[in-house]
Amino acid sequence: MSRKVAFYTLGCKLNYSETSTIGRLFSEAGFQTVGFTETPDVFLINTCSVTDNADKKCRKVVKEALKQSPNAYIVIVGCYAQLKPAEISEIPGVDLVLGAAEKFRIIEYLTDLTKQPKTIVYNQPIVEANQFVPSFSYGDRTRTFLKVQDGCDYSCTFCTIPLARGSSRSDTIESVISQAQAIAASGVKEIVLTGVNIGDFGIRDGSREDKFFDLVKALDEVEGIDRIRISSIEPNLLTEEIIRFVANSKRFVPHFHIPLQSGSNKILGLMRRRYKRELYQEKVAAIKAIMPHCCIGVDVIVGFPGETREDFLDTYNFINGLDISYLHVFTYSERENTPAAEMPGTVPGSQRADRSKMLHILSDKKRRAFYTNQLGSNQAVLFEADQKDGYMHGFTSNYVRVKVKFDPLLVNETRQVLLTSVADDGDVEIAEPAAEVLIH
Repeated sequence: MSRKVAFYTLGCKLNYSETSTIGRLFSEAGFQTVGFTETPDVFLINTCSVTDNADKKCRKVVKEALKQSPNAYIVIVGCYAQLKPAEISEIPGVDLVLGAAEKFRIIEYLTDLTKQPKTIVYNQPIVEANQFVPSFSYGDRTRTFLKVQDGCDYSCTFCTIPLARGSSRSDTIESVISQAQAIAASGVKEIVLTGVNIGDFGIRDGSREDKFFDLVKALDEVEGIDRIRISSIEPNLLTEEIIRFVANSKRFVPHFHIPLQSGSNKILGLMRRRYKRELYQEKVAAIKAIMPHCCIGVDVIVGFPGETREDFLDTYNFINGLDISYLHVFTYSERENTPAAEMPGTVPGSQRADRSKMLHILSDKKRRAFYTNQLGSNQAVLFEADQKDGYMHGFTSNYVRVKVKFDPLLVNETRQVLLTSVADDGDVEIAEPAAEVLIH
């Protein structure tokens, strides 16, 4: 009887793509992938460590895993495993911790699943994680996260990613195209390009220099994929040529997620971001000038050291004045070995929470305004397999979320619909996939 393995992923889309790649390694080694509650022999937990809360989540998942299968072998990989292996080794029940340079060689470390008195740790310095390992997610019939870049050469003062993932490195265009073709052959309709800093994608080989724009142009020619999304791109790396190409693309959709982090130039300077808010404003204006229907998402951090109430209001008012569609709000948390952790001007937790709440409310208003602006338009919706309370969901190309009564014939299908109204509770309803839609 084959051994069983279950996976749990914390954090970003990049982690999901890498968990899937590790899952394929297990399958090739004869393991059967099962659900979290199906008493597996091995639990693999792929961790995030962007905030303290992510670390706490790892501990909770380990505890729940042992409830499901007390004798299971617990393996921890991911950013938390690279940054704090000793801390993880103290979590009761953890058997193996693998750093960034070791996680894709996991099968080499699983010759014996006997639980030992002490946690085994393999964790080389992050400089050893210098190879690019291709990855893409699977299991969702509709959407795949395709990793094209890893690591980061930026030095933002709040961020541990360079310490957890190493320097920036990229796949080759040829390799990415080959993976995209394989994804298309599997029947998946949408690819989301992922990485730590995908705008920094680049292969420099002698006289040849491939940039992110070259990758975008090549992917646009891949047959069998209906949609390609850019998961997140730094404003200073989002060029006019990329914006114009997406506007006229066959496959790239009108949806950008662009990290801002702060609308105060003072705070952006303290964060060591590579732009000022004026450049961000120019990028949003450039997108909307040629794609008025484009969805624009924004990352923002509240409570950064030195952020006064005036600085926060500067951010709030700046975002309020932007023609954007939604926010991802992060409450700043101190991370060891980052310059920000040593900065003066600590913002009390209660103020961080209040500022976060204000921006979440603003995000809801922005999303509703964006959705309302789409009313009366006919759009193609790609429906997904998830269902809840008898309903299934789908997204338009510009990331408007709709829902309809579950119909298995709609899974992974694209249907043209008319957007008619926004529900009072923010939920989505659709009468028929070619008739009326309520958008969320």
